[in-house]
Amino acid sequence: MRKHTIELSTHQRQELASLLTSGKTTARSVQHAQILLKSDNGPEGAKWTDAHLAQAYGSSPATIWRVRQRFRQEGLQAALGRRPQPERPEKRKITGVQEAHVIALSCGPAPAGYQRWSVRLLADRFVVLDSEEKVGRETIRRTLKKTNSNRG
Repeated sequence: MRKHTIELSTHQRQELASLLTSGKTTARSVQHAQILLKSDNGPEGAKWTDAHLAQAYGSSPATIWRVRQRFRQEGLQAALGRRPQPERPEKRKITGVQEAHVIALSCGPAPAGYQRWSVRLLADRFVVLDSEEKVGRETIRRTLKKTNSNRG
């Protein structure tokens, strides 16, 4: 017998069956509902093995295990839906004030020996002026692309 088994109530089984026949849900939810229905070890359950589930629905054993685990720990809706994404660190490398500084710098005169500002020059100069953290060329390019500035 499997270590982590689930038993669905009649109401849960009906809810999953109606979800499968409605046709208005995501493919992930449909697959998770099918996994839950077929891995049910209750009196009316199908009691499929993990290997049979993986072969029938094209999912990995790890996915099957995670769906059952989330059902046991958090309930039916959590097992069907996507798991909430973890908090991410600050996506933006530079703040609005720093963006304004980059734009002002790019609109100013080019450094000696250059005809105009390049993204590489702006990135190098921005690191010199704001020495807290190095900012890559791609960050500078995206900042300038957001504005309709003309660097000359």
